[in-house]
Amino acid sequence: MLFLVAALLLLGVVMGSVAHAPLPVTLVAAAVIGIWLAVFAIRERNARRRHTSTG
Repeated sequence: MLFLVAALLLLGVVMGSVAHAPLPVTLVAAAVIGIWLAVFAIRERNARRRHTSTG
């Protein structure tokens, strides 16, 4: 429950920051986060595939 409260509080802070940032800055930040998430997902998928094929 405490984790959920902390996550919602952090979300509120981030959304408040985005509301005051210029649109190009917001779009660049969103693109960077999206690329990071895509790279993370690909690395995790490859790691799982490698782990299950050797087991």
